Formats: sequence, structure tokens, C-alpha cells
Amino acid sequence: MAGKKQFDVDVALDAAMVQFWRAGYAGTSLDDLSRATGLNRSSIYSSLGDKESLFSRCLDRYAARYGDRYDQALAGASEEPLRAVRAFFEVTLKRIADPDVPDGCLVAQTAMAIPVLSPDIATRAIEALGLQRARLRTALIAAKLTDRDADNFAVHIAAVNQSLAVMSRAGASQQQLHTIVDISMSALSQALRAPRV
Repeated sequence: MAGKKQFDVDVALDAAMVQFWRAGYAGTSLDDLSRATGLNRSSIYSSLGDKESLFSRCLDRYAARYGDRYDQALAGASEEPLRAVRAFFEVTLKRIADPDVPDGCLVAQTAMAIPVLSPDIATRAIEALGLQRARLRTALIAAKLTDRDADNFAVHIAAVNQSLAVMSRAGASQQQLHTIVDISMSALSQALRAPRV
């Protein structure tokens, strides 16, 4: 239509996601979103929703984008569990090292802010963390760990994975992050070699 500005919703959502990722939900204003997306406030509201609904869309987008990569990494867990879990960590380490995206993790950052977030956004963050534990548990069960060990390692690996993002934001070096992963991989290797009772 003549006179009506057209824009790509996916590009705008990605720009908003990066803004929230960089500054957090509370630290992002509508003016920040307007600058990031190139849209005025009324266009944001009419096309993308209010700040909370836009954030929810961005959080879902982030979780789906990286969730697919985590799923691909863990796909071979039944044949090569150690390689699959290391590939899982590599998804995070590559994202952390990527100069085109902000440091850290949008889900971890959101989880840390839960006390000041609305119940709906807090629930979304908790669901995203739960989904990560569930995908890890499924992979570890396929790797023939006992239910209990799979549960424990899924919680541990998910926690370590989130801490990598937090530590990177705090300035940890790539070498330090890889050392953290190596210690977790060593513990998992021992559990996988332990006799099943």
C-alpha cells in the first residue's frame, strides 16, 4: 500500500531479541526497542505487541533457535554420548564466542531477573530451563544412564551450561570456560563407565 511503511517482522523480532539479550527486560525501554527495530512506538504496539508480549515472543524465538541446535547436538547420544554432550556444550561456547551476538544467554539472564519479572515472563523462563533439562535427560537415558543418574546429570549439565553464559558475561576466558566443560565431561565419562546395577 502506498504511504505505508513496510518492514520484515522477523528482522524486527531479531533486533528486539538482541536488545533484550543485551540489556535485559527491565533495562530495555520502548525507546530502546524503537531504536533497535527502527519502528516507532505505535508500530511496535500494533505489529509486535506491548513490551511484555514482545519480550515473550523474543524469548520463545531465542529458545527455539538455540533449542534446535541443542537437539541436533544431542541427536547421537545413544551411540556416542560423550561426543553428543560435548557438542551440546559447543553450541553454547560458539554462541558465547560469536561477536555478532551479545554475551551471555537470554534465558539465563531472564531467570536471574525472575524476582522482578511478571509471573508470565517468569513462567516462560522456567519453562525454557525445564525444556533444556528434559532434552538432556532424554539424551542421557538414551545413553543408558540410570533414571536417577540421568536426572542428576541433566540438572548438572543444564546448570553448568547456564553458568558458562553468566561467566562469559563476567569476563571469563575461553580457556576457563573450556576447563569448566572438561570437568563436567570427566564426571559424565566416569558415570557412563560405571557398572550398571
